[in-house]
Amino acid sequence: MGDRAALLADQVEVSRDWTLRLLADVEGDDWLYQPFDGGHHILWLAGHLAVAEHLLVITRCLDGDPPDAEFAAHFGIGDLVKSAGEHDWPAPDVVRSKMDATHGEVIAAIAGMSDEQLDKPAFGLNGAIHPHYKTAAGAIAHCARHEGFHAGQIAMLRRLRGKAFLR
Repeated sequence: MGDRAALLADQVEVSRDWTLRLLADVEGDDWLYQPFDGGHHILWLAGHLAVAEHLLVITRCLDGDPPDAEFAAHFGIGDLVKSAGEHDWPAPDVVRSKMDATHGEVIAAIAGMSDEQLDKPAFGLNGAIHPHYKTAAGAIAHCARHEGFHAGQIAMLRRLRGKAFLR
């Protein structure tokens, strides 16, 4: 693994480790708690992170298949998030399993990338360059930032449920 790929893989790993610490004691109704109608809940955030990680690295950087359509359909970007009464959400263990499997695949993919691959354009699904990054290296760096952004939302939802602050 080259130095750049190792650094990028480490950034993605550190972000995921933080998310997993936040999820470690989430149970029961905490997964689907929404502070307001249409707002994110922890289960949606976790599933969204699995889908986004696959999309950012496997699909956009390596021209791999898109994320599993049946799973991804639950975690649409920009949608209002439905409550447990409005939607048949996958079980938390299914979402966590998808997160873990996807993450393993993504870290292995990053580890195998050459500097030449990291410098290639990372196109969006519509064929255009994404507004947040231009290259595969940028997409991978964005993957880590994206995870950190949503980990902050998970941290806030945990606190709203009375869970301890984590550092």
